[in-house]
Amino acid sequence: MNRLSSPRGPSAPDVFTIDVEEWFHAGVSAKVPEDLESWNRFTPRVEADMRKTFELLARYNVKATCFFLGWIAGRYPGLVRETADLGHEVASHGYGHRNVRKLTRTQFRQDIRAAKAAIEDALGGGVRGYRAPGFSITGESPWAFEEIVEAGYLYDSSVFPCAHGGSGIPNAPRQPYTIDTPSGPLTEFPATVVATPFGVQCPFGGGYFRLFPQWWIAALARRARARGFGVFWYMHPREIDPNHPRLPMPVGRRFKNYFHARSCGRKLESALLHGRFATFGELFDRRHAGSMAAPVPSAEIVAN
Repeated sequence: MNRLSSPRGPSAPDVFTIDVEEWFHAGVSAKVPEDLESWNRFTPRVEADMRKTFELLARYNVKATCFFLGWIAGRYPGLVRETADLGHEVASHGYGHRNVRKLTRTQFRQDIRAAKAAIEDALGGGVRGYRAPGFSITGESPWAFEEIVEAGYLYDSSVFPCAHGGSGIPNAPRQPYTIDTPSGPLTEFPATVVATPFGVQCPFGGGYFRLFPQWWIAALARRARARGFGVFWYMHPREIDPNHPRLPMPVGRRFKNYFHARSCGRKLESALLHGRFATFGELFDRRHAGSMAAPVPSAEIVAN
């Protein structure tokens, strides 16, 4: 399989990414209604949480890629501009935090275009990257890559290259590559996953970050870097805020969303301390400055 050529070896940087959403978006599929107007009844915390995150990133001189919900950008345009002013990259997380598996192609198209318009309005500039909520592009939605290109995005970071709950594309490459869509090429930065000795495919963020001890995460990061590529970390603003409100949800989901919440700040600091970082935008520019291997057809990415 042909893949996008990319820097290998010790020089390959990590990327620290933030899915910029509210604390209650952890439960959109549980007790939070999908009606966006109803979200206004929840107490907002994203601005305060992002500023805590900015302070942490500044302490280690790390610039992040921040995937904003369009809904957030429309309500807090100053936060979008502040993010860019601090040197972080602004990208798109869709508009209404909708799981791609639950959308028709038309609904997906409307969501990602509305998000791009809202974020660019707030930013006063262009947005190049997209990440689906919950990494929810699967083998059942290969058309999503074409729609992302059609909407004007240049890269995507929505693929889990393993089974991941109801998401994931297990046969997708585990390093950056180019997807050949009918509308043009799309650079894919897949989630970093590493197989543990117990057979669990471990990504670097979310519930896994809370559940595993710090020494275990560090060991897995070293294993991931040994493959010649950096680690792509992901987090949400609520993970820097252990006192955010809890939503009613089933026991298993509640455990995944809230267990060890107070350990996240310390683990994030350790990740920032021991990595060398770039943004996805910088990696995109670096890869496209040189020669690239032939892109992978989208049908091959999602083939069973």
